[in-house]
Amino acid sequence: MEDVVIAGAGPNGLMLACELALAGIRPLVLERLPEPTTENRANGLVGQVVRLLDRRGLHERLAGPMGPPSPAFVFGALRLDLTLADRNPLNILGVPQRRVEAVLDERAAELGVEVRRGHELTGMTQDADAVTAEVTGPEGGYRLTTRYLVGADGGRSATRKLAGIGFPGVTEDRTVSRTANATVPAEFVDAASGGLRVPGHDVIPPFFHYRTETGLFVYAPFPTGTLVTTIEWTDEEETGDEPPMTLDEQHASIERVLGFALPIGPPEGDGPHLLRRLRGRNTRLAEKFREGRVLLVGDAAHVHSAIGGPGLNLGLQDAVGLGWKLAATLHGWAPEGLLDTYESERRPVAERVVMHTQAQSALITPGGDVTALRELFGELLRLPSTVQHIADLMTGADIRYTPATDHPLDGRWAPDLLLADGTRLAELTRTARPLLLDFTGSLGDELRGWTDRVDLVPGDAPGDTTALLVRPDGYVAWASGSAEPDDTERKALRTALERWFGHPLDA
Repeated sequence: MEDVVIAGAGPNGLMLACELALAGIRPLVLERLPEPTTENRANGLVGQVVRLLDRRGLHERLAGPMGPPSPAFVFGALRLDLTLADRNPLNILGVPQRRVEAVLDERAAELGVEVRRGHELTGMTQDADAVTAEVTGPEGGYRLTTRYLVGADGGRSATRKLAGIGFPGVTEDRTVSRTANATVPAEFVDAASGGLRVPGHDVIPPFFHYRTETGLFVYAPFPTGTLVTTIEWTDEEETGDEPPMTLDEQHASIERVLGFALPIGPPEGDGPHLLRRLRGRNTRLAEKFREGRVLLVGDAAHVHSAIGGPGLNLGLQDAVGLGWKLAATLHGWAPEGLLDTYESERRPVAERVVMHTQAQSALITPGGDVTALRELFGELLRLPSTVQHIADLMTGADIRYTPATDHPLDGRWAPDLLLADGTRLAELTRTARPLLLDFTGSLGDELRGWTDRVDLVPGDAPGDTTALLVRPDGYVAWASGSAEPDDTERKALRTALERWFGHPLDA
């Protein structure tokens, strides 16, 4: 019997597989496609997930050491000046999704994960003890028995459907999005900003969502090739027999959106090159993230607009949030109800992503009333408090799980600490083990009974925080600012240890 079978070898499924392997579980990954896809579904990562990858040693593989937060971003095609924020939480990692997937695939192989490509989940039954999965592979059908099955198989998730989990929401079919790899003549490129000089418009900044009264335009000069994207609104219904997307079609769409026939040419290089038309926009949230021994992560649990790039930020953190809890359950030391906290913690995060992507989608639609709303919203985005709120919302930095104390860090993402000896917190979290950072030198005895599950990290205090209990997913489970934690704080620490990491060995 397998411990865990994961349906889907995209970024979320592979990340979950890596997390389970780090925790001593060997999952089996099934992927319907025979080879990794060459389609690039995203062009980078935005938000807290960038720090998460740094804490697993993956950022360096993808792009070297992590740099500073971005000074600006966009919200609903309005500029978000992040220099106004007291704390700038917004990091960007400009790496194509296919590269992220390749690095995760490589890391999974290093950790001993088996990935079966060309193997599709086609049926499933479960009882109180196991899940029986029916799989169709290159040599025919077979069955697998597993203690848990996780669906990481996208918005059309077979896992979700086979488990009978509903996927309520709305489909808005008035939008047509077109994206193409293309070249733009050099005379239109502004040397100072890297944006585009288009007659009838100011310089259109690179990577900026530029709204007009007829649509949206994005010029994205990535190192791997330039992308031009448009979004238009139409009342025409899809016929179902549309011809393949062409560069001429993209050219005509740009002219309608900008009111100028910006010349674009074929892309340079060998590719793969993107030429894609998408109709409609789905916003859906699974009725539940777990049905018995079947769980959902990423797009299998939630789909939403891609505006602002929240997809991988949400999905990869789902995977990390589930991984350690599922491993603890399989190892037998998980406290009662630990696996249920996967949904109770991650569902509200998904709901907030649905909320802010719907709000952004409303802000980019045509119409004079929306233009007036944008003018007002633009004024609000000059207020530091508003910028901070939006930045925290988009990155996930506003997440606070149920705290054990009233310390401001408790329940939140652990800060990027630099210990007195120069060690970064990110260097200590590569193994995905829980950590008790003890800068008081007095908490070692409190950890007795949990040393098989939680690592003690002594050292000197880097600031006002003197001790942190950090979960494998990077969130703080207990915190102190006392030079010598008193009995109340120590009791709260033991309660937090038992709440998240089970009974002590000597219990």
